[in-house]
Amino acid sequence: MRPDGCRRTTLWLSRAMSVLTLEPRPAGKRWLFPRCRPQVAGLGNPGLPGTRHSVGLAVLGHLARRLGVADTWARDRRCAADLAVASLEDAQLVLLRPRRLMNASGRSVARAAELFGLTAEEVYLVHDELDKPLGKVALKLGGSARGHNGVRSCISCLNSHAMPRLRIGIGRPAHPDTVQAHVLGSFSAAEQELLPLLLERATDMLLDHIRERSQRPSLGPDLSEFLPP
Repeated sequence: MRPDGCRRTTLWLSRAMSVLTLEPRPAGKRWLFPRCRPQVAGLGNPGLPGTRHSVGLAVLGHLARRLGVADTWARDRRCAADLAVASLEDAQLVLLRPRRLMNASGRSVARAAELFGLTAEEVYLVHDELDKPLGKVALKLGGSARGHNGVRSCISCLNSHAMPRLRIGIGRPAHPDTVQAHVLGSFSAAEQELLPLLLERATDMLLDHIRERSQRPSLGPDLSEFLPP
């Protein structure tokens, strides 16, 4: 990236976080755990909050509140997404809300990963899962899209199946003809009562996994030399 691009990124992040300055990876440098910055992308349809298909965005919002960065979202036109940066012990998390529709969200996820020098293994996807009942949460390390168009878009744009996925159960309706309406519909009143606990459990599971990975021994160099002063 050109120096002026790096300066613009540093300026934007200095506004977002008064105590942390972060910039995209310098050319040729490799960010590894424990000091790399995993990206957490919440998949959903922008402008349609409260729907089952956008529960990934709801989890991301809860995560941002938990980490104290809910008021720091900033639009990044380069990746057509809203970004926030949060500290988690030795890790720095890039939170991403794509502004593209679900089926094209991979373009935003992949572009942000490129900007911050992250590999597919360092990109967490948070999304709805038809084949799990509401209230069930599972972390899957890589694999196929299993029919999820947002995940399929990310696999295509990142050219990898390696992304960890936090799958949030929304339940599958009994009749196949009603699947689309179910996915795009809003949570019922009874389901909404379960959401606070669901968001809390999903956030706990995600943070626990990131912490566990960040504590693994690093095979890379001391990355402090690559950070801005």
